[in-house]
Amino acid sequence: MNTTVGLNKLRSYLATFLLYALLVATAIIVLLPVVWIVISSLNPGDTLLSTSLWPKALTLDHYRDLFTKTDYPRWYMNTLKIATANMFLSTFLVVTSAYAFSRFRFPGRRAGLMAMLVLQMFPGFMGMVAIYILLLQLGLLDNLWGLVLVYAGGSIPFGAWLVKGYFDGIPRSLEEAARIDGATNTQIFLKVMLPLSYPILTFIMLNNFISPWMDFIFARLVLRSQANKTLAIGLFEMVTGTGNTKFTTFAAGAVLVAIPITLLFLFLQKYLIEGLTAGANKG
Repeated sequence: MNTTVGLNKLRSYLATFLLYALLVATAIIVLLPVVWIVISSLNPGDTLLSTSLWPKALTLDHYRDLFTKTDYPRWYMNTLKIATANMFLSTFLVVTSAYAFSRFRFPGRRAGLMAMLVLQMFPGFMGMVAIYILLLQLGLLDNLWGLVLVYAGGSIPFGAWLVKGYFDGIPRSLEEAARIDGATNTQIFLKVMLPLSYPILTFIMLNNFISPWMDFIFARLVLRSQANKTLAIGLFEMVTGTGNTKFTTFAAGAVLVAIPITLLFLFLQKYLIEGLTAGANKG
């Protein structure tokens, strides 16, 4: 009997050890590239071969060069404007579309849902030629707002399906009670549906900020002038054809790219947790 208990404890300890070992290994795999790019941005050298995880000295010269010898501040502001505008516009379009498809019955509803489902099967860059011609005809080529409209329109199919599924899980009895009290559809949407949807709204806002912040393909297609370049285009052109002689400066730019996304996630995280907690308590 004692032997069986001892074997069970040994197995439990071994399983715990393997679990923690797996978590530590995963953390190392995830964090090592991040640590390496941060240390590379502080290395005194300029080339890829000169970087080291244990440099003899650290320097901020590469960060200083970004703001004094390149148009990095302009690229940063352009990308921040596009990502912020897209976050609010896309979230508005996605949430209102999802609410309409979830709570109303109208002609073409099923066809609209199927169309959005089918559109998700095709990669966005398949419509690059059509998008280019459309923006050219509208006079929005090489325009930041033109790029925002492309991102906002492209976010609707996936986002609307996702949010619609979340709205479908909210009991209709809550809306019926509000309607009995004299609430309009707009009031129900703003005061009943949205407060109960913090988790999905947080995800949609984060996704709609990160997508244009990291995008290269459509930004490269739409934006042409030096004044309208984004971070992805600017950093790509910085190291193109230079033989990795500006890799450490590129690394410094890459580190600064992560700051807005991190801050936004930390700010919205509490709303995500509060929404999940409220949903659990309500049940």
